[in-house]
Amino acid sequence: LTYSVRHYDLEIQYRTASNHLVGRATIEATAHADLTELGLDLAGLTVSKVHVNGALSRFTHRGPRLTVRPSVSLSAGDSFSVVVDYGGNPRPVPGPWGEAGWEELTDGAIVAAQPQGAPSWFPCNDRPSDKASYAISVTTGSDYRAAANGRLVASRRRASTTTWVYEQDEPMAPYLATVQIGRYAVRDQEASVPIEVLLPARKAGRLDVGFGRQPEMMRTFVDLFGPYPFPLYRVVVTDEDL
Repeated sequence: LTYSVRHYDLEIQYRTASNHLVGRATIEATAHADLTELGLDLAGLTVSKVHVNGALSRFTHRGPRLTVRPSVSLSAGDSFSVVVDYGGNPRPVPGPWGEAGWEELTDGAIVAAQPQGAPSWFPCNDRPSDKASYAISVTTGSDYRAAANGRLVASRRRASTTTWVYEQDEPMAPYLATVQIGRYAVRDQEASVPIEVLLPARKAGRLDVGFGRQPEMMRTFVDLFGPYPFPLYRVVVTDEDL
């Protein structure tokens, strides 16, 4: 392991009609060896610029591998930041167990990245052992709601778009990072851990049909496996689930 990531700050803008994403990823990391180059994983999207510690850096992007060459080499123990500007039409990443990652829906999008799909929508060190905290900002049409990992800390509407900002403080593997975009209503359920359910607005009255026993399930799982490791359990329900 030549470096490890401490934090990802992801800013994306997404147009549902054209499945087009524009992103900026700021990656805070620590070098564990002297580095003249470093590798990131990004599949199916186009990189326009890369900066390391504020300086424009050379890069090559072949297949799913982005290789960055800092203008000044990094020494073991150095903390550094990488900013990647990128965009395109995201799609799932193929793998031995099928496709995973960003998936365009008829009306919205979902990310189910386990095990190899994280690079479908952001540049990352796609190693399950390299866990980091996250800030995820999603800007999309105001008639949609965007959900991501962690706590919703802000939502800002400007003209026809709304920006949703989430913070995930507990470190997690890249494949767990997710975004869900749809015409969702929000319902809360009381349990030992707060449960937030996002479901299609036109089916909000059917929550109890398939998901009414979630508080009971959460209590059982906590009894069996111990405390839930995050402050919130968020569930996103699609049309097919109800």
